[in-house]
This record gives sequence, structure tokens and C-alpha cells, in this order.
Amino acid sequence: MAPPKRALIAISSAHAPLYPDGKETGLFITEALHPYEVFEKAGFEVDLASETGTYSPDWLSTTEDWLKPDERKIYEDHSSGFRSKLDKLHKASDLNSKDYGIFFASAGHASLIDYPDAKDLQKIASDIWAEGGVVSAVCHGGAIFKGIKDKDGKPIIAGKNVTGFTTKGEEEEGVLDTIKSWNRPTIEASAKDLGANYVSPAGPWDDFTQTDGNLVTGANPASATSTAKAAVAVWEKL
Repeated sequence: MAPPKRALIAISSAHAPLYPDGKETGLFITEALHPYEVFEKAGFEVDLASETGTYSPDWLSTTEDWLKPDERKIYEDHSSGFRSKLDKLHKASDLNSKDYGIFFASAGHASLIDYPDAKDLQKIASDIWAEGGVVSAVCHGGAIFKGIKDKDGKPIIAGKNVTGFTTKGEEEEGVLDTIKSWNRPTIEASAKDLGANYVSPAGPWDDFTQTDGNLVTGANPASATSTAKAAVAVWEKL
């Protein structure tokens, strides 16, 4: 029996200064919006949840370079399906993992702060994995893998091919020192620490995904749609 045709998109509940003039990181909007649209188009029910039931938007993700006019219209329309669910964000501890067949960790640099310790989101993902569902993450969403374990207590990404935002990309953005000040590893470093085989895209901003069994990962914001489509493709074969 296939897992439920329902997807949970995890949202970062953290925020912190990252950009010039103290502008903050938080949820990178399109990394949740694009998967939401993919899952809905594929006929999934979709829920959004963070560890605390709260979120803040990433400043960069709200700029014209990253949020196109049609996307901005959806984000700013509080009656749209996506924005209304953001406005009424679930708290992870209030949800039942048995309701979901796909777990998708959206991101933003803020994910590096809260995802490693997001026990309730991690439990949902671990339970979905144990039931044969799909676990996926894009960009910095891979920070959540620290606490997603299999039935034997082993990280689910151990021995698996994964991708995520590159350390080179952090260097190009000039934020590596800030990440270090958070006492958090880069996605590339944490993947290797958990025993995964990190696979890098040709360039930090190239659309790039990796599928290894029921595990699906994407490299950056440009990969959010393709990562969600890959997750759907895996689910459809279960």
C-alpha cells in the first residue's frame, strides 16, 4: 500500500542577520512556493509546518531578482492557498506523521540554525521514512538530516548520494564567516559528517538534484521545482 498522497513542507522558524544593513535570513520563499505548486499540481494535499509554528521571510528571497511578479502576487495574496497556509502555519508537534507520504524540507540560510535541533520535524521525517515514504530537502534544508534516523538509529543519508548548497556558494555570497559564528557546518560538511556521499553541482546555482532510493535532494533555489518533481516521481513508484 502506497503512503498517503499528502506532502508536508517543512519551514524554518529561525531568523538572523545575514545580509548588508542587518537584513535577515529566514524562509527562502520560492523554496517552499515552488514545491507547493508541484505537489498541488500532482494532486497531493499539502501542509506547511515549522518547529515552532512561526516563520520569518528571508529578505533576499523577497527581492525582484528572486521573487518574480507572478510569485509575488501569490505570496502577497493572503487568500491564496500557499499564503493562507503560511499564515496559519502548523506547529510540527501538532501533526501526525502517518498522514504524509512525502516530507520536503524547504530552506533559507536560517535552516542551518534551527533544523539541526528541530526534533518534532525530524521525528515526522523519520517516521515517514520508516513507513516507506519519501524524504526530500533542497538547498540548506539538508541541515535537518542531522536528526532524521532509520529504525537502527543511523542517519538516513549515511551511504547515500546527496546534494545541497555548496560551500563554494557560501564563499561566493560572503556568508561563510557568519555561518561559522552560528557554530553550524555548511551543508556540504554536515552531509559528509553524517556519512553521506555529497555530490556537487557543476556550479553553485545550477539546477541539480540527486535521487537515491526514497531520498531526494536539491542543490539551491533553482532546484526547488525539480527536487519536488523528483520526489513525486519516487512516490508514484512506491
